[in-house]
Amino acid sequence: MTSPTTPPLEALAGYPVIITIPVAWGDMDAAQHVNNTVYFRYFESARIAYFERIAFGLDFAQSVGPIVAHTQCRFRWPLTYPDTISVGTGVSGLGDDRFVMRFTIASHRHGKVAAQGDGLIVSYDYRNQRKAPLPAAVRAAIMTLERFDPTAPPSLPTT
Repeated sequence: MTSPTTPPLEALAGYPVIITIPVAWGDMDAAQHVNNTVYFRYFESARIAYFERIAFGLDFAQSVGPIVAHTQCRFRWPLTYPDTISVGTGVSGLGDDRFVMRFTIASHRHGKVAAQGDGLIVSYDYRNQRKAPLPAAVRAAIMTLERFDPTAPPSLPTT
């Protein structure tokens, strides 16, 4: 079998942040494939890379940062060692105090999508322990990175 050296590019098209991660031997479980919980760690790594790009939640001395309210994953292809994956992440919905992040994990070895998922990220005031409006600088950074129309109304409910 000939192994591709890159993930299926069409699967990652449109993602403004893409990271590459080697699959570690220790990521596998007794069933000899990457354990399902590890996929969420891959999502987390991509999410943090995105947050670094938009400067959100990197300094907890500031009281407002991101918190994951919900996440889900659809497993499409079992990953195994050895492999390298690319994880694309982007924002598909933006509200007053939240946004939806979407993820795609693509296997370089197999040239296939291994998983897709999303997560609801809420802007959270850690000092006062309640949701908070998305900081204006973070909203602007997301809109720039995603090329959102700044005149469009919020695409998520505010409640």
